[in-house]
Amino acid sequence: MSQLSEIQTGFARAVLNAKDPVPEGVESHLRTKPLKRFGVYRNNVYVSLVSVLEGRFPVVARLLGEDFFKATARVFVEQNPPNSPVLMRYGGQFPEFLEIFEPVADLPWLGDVARLEWAWNLAYHAADREPVGSEALAAIDPSTAASLHAEFHPAVQLIRSVYPVVTIWSENSKDGEPDHIDAGAGGEDGLIVRPGIAVEVRHLPLGGAAFIAALTKGKTLGEAAEAAFEEDTAFDLQANIAGLIASGAIAELRAG
Repeated sequence: MSQLSEIQTGFARAVLNAKDPVPEGVESHLRTKPLKRFGVYRNNVYVSLVSVLEGRFPVVARLLGEDFFKATARVFVEQNPPNSPVLMRYGGQFPEFLEIFEPVADLPWLGDVARLEWAWNLAYHAADREPVGSEALAAIDPSTAASLHAEFHPAVQLIRSVYPVVTIWSENSKDGEPDHIDAGAGGEDGLIVRPGIAVEVRHLPLGGAAFIAALTKGKTLGEAAEAAFEEDTAFDLQANIAGLIASGAIAELRAG
């Protein structure tokens, strides 16, 4: 490692660790280490990263309240500094952090809400691709449908939770006071899609998530349907395929 690289590494480490001293080579015009000024710079970096998280997890921020969210996010930043200069990738560990962060232990569903918001972020930044249209459904030959494979749009994300996470997210994404939600009402699965510009979060019927998960693993429509039927004997294969196509989730249906 070159001397410049060592200086840069030490500076970055000190900025993100409040316990570290002012790094070597940082001096003021008074030829003393500018502890106070470096502290201001360090705080500005923390504030910027907290702001990134606040923008990335707006529903979590709303649920926790502004001050508590910022305090929580600052602890996360201290424990999980960025490992990439691309800030749109920052925050992927936040859902797991919330699941073990003691001050929010009474909100066991919060990690899944954050996971949904992170999936929304991934969908927003995913590559573009033209989804198949409604004509694809009409073109499916019933005699060979079971052997088809589905390729999903790059933006597609799947969320599964033992809590009503889609409802919690939806109620707290809209203006005004959210309706009361019973967090113990049962689990929900969600499909995050972005067929055009806008990201959409859709509540999946029973068996829908198992069907999609199997398709993403390369299973055929028939094999994926079997996985869905194991979860819900009332699973409607045709309705789910139609729903996926209508949502813009499928980019290609192909044989073999």
